Amino acid sequence: MSPSKNIAAKSFLIWDGDCAFCARCVQLIEKRIQTSAKIIAHQKADLKVLGLTTEQCNQALQWVNSDGQIRSGSRAVAQLLKSANRAWPILGVLIDLPGIRLISSAIYKLIAKNRQHLPGGTAACALDSPE
Repeated sequence: MSPSKNIAAKSFLIWDGDCAFCARCVQLIEKRIQTSAKIIAHQKADLKVLGLTTEQCNQALQWVNSDGQIRSGSRAVAQLLKSANRAWPILGVLIDLPGIRLISSAIYKLIAKNRQHLPGGTAACALDSPE
C-alpha cells in the first residue's frame, strides 16, 4: 500500500512533541479516550503528506481526517472527541457548535498561550509570539 493510501485510511491527531504540557495532555488522551486515530508528535510525522507545516503544528493541535480535511486547535479537540468511544462524541459535537465554538476557541487559545505555566509545562512549551 502506498503511503498516501495508508494516510487516507486513517485520521491523525498531530501535537507538538517538544511541549511537555502537550505530552501530558496526550498521555491523558491515550489513557482516557479511545480513538482509532493515530496520535503522533509532529516531529515524527510526515507533515508534507498530511498537508501541514511545522509552524501550524507548533501553534496548535492538528487533526487530519481520513479524507484529508484539517482542523486546528479547539476544532481538532472536537474532532478527536467525535472519533472517540463512550459519551465523548457528544462533548465533541457540543464544543463544535457555532456559538460554543467561539468560546471553545478562545479557551483553547488562552491555554495554548499559557501552556508553559500549566501543570507539566516548561519554558520550552512557550509559543513564539508573532512579531
